[in-house]
Amino acid sequence: MSPRSEVAPQRISFDSHGLELAADRWEPEGESDGTVLLLHGGGQTRHSWDRSAGDLHGLGWTVVTMDLRGHGESEWDAEGRYSVDWMAEDILIVCGELEAEAPGVPPVLVGASMGGLAALLAVGRRSEPCRALVLVDIALRVEPEGSRRIRSFMMQKPEGFESLEEAAAAIAAYNPNRTRPVRPEGLRKNLRLTDEGRWRWHWDPEILNQSHDTEDPEHPIRVRLREAARTVTVPTLLVRGLQSDVVSDEGLAEACSILPEATVVDVSEAGHMIAGDDNETFLDAIRAFLERL
Repeated sequence: MSPRSEVAPQRISFDSHGLELAADRWEPEGESDGTVLLLHGGGQTRHSWDRSAGDLHGLGWTVVTMDLRGHGESEWDAEGRYSVDWMAEDILIVCGELEAEAPGVPPVLVGASMGGLAALLAVGRRSEPCRALVLVDIALRVEPEGSRRIRSFMMQKPEGFESLEEAAAAIAAYNPNRTRPVRPEGLRKNLRLTDEGRWRWHWDPEILNQSHDTEDPEHPIRVRLREAARTVTVPTLLVRGLQSDVVSDEGLAEACSILPEATVVDVSEAGHMIAGDDNETFLDAIRAFLERL
């Protein structure tokens, strides 16, 4: 792995149907190998990808990390339109803008969890809006038990945390296998300090009214995801955390049956938050995949 880039990213934004989407961009000094668009999971922000973005930039790629609608510094939708279908629409618009900068060379999409579902739906809506697709611990269905655990974590402390240390403790309880940071100051990018002096997660609570998990194989969202997967013609990588409760063996088998040419990589020491749990192994898998493009 090349040394991680220490270059500060450029703050940029995109407009999707009047909604401003915040993003960061790392641009290499020399000729770029292409653009990688990193899409975070539900309840996260673009800063969840900062380490991965620095590594990919160090390898010579232009890297863009974006806050999905209602997350981080992206605007909240007054109408509460936070379905993965709306997020897919945002992704298509951003992909179009990025490809306009390099005609004929669309970006590589890397989507974790909810960002992966939205990326897959985006690919299903338009022929080859991306150069390649990477789905990070997400398949064509979300295991309900894992989804419930995520929602339970997101719904705790609606009044906010008293301190960053309290928020760090909540994260440690959700993911006890991850090494807890010595200093919780890095959480400032994922939380916002309210006028009351409490720390709240940096996303619109209305997002919790959306659900992407269902045990019904004929539920419209499951059907649309399968239909989208059948249209995928670009190289595809599925990265699964073996400690994850979101992607099961059955869910992965279903995805592989529809995406038979996809490459599968299991990360043994990672749960659902693969890049955070084992960023080095995750980046090794991404690098090998990108080198084959």
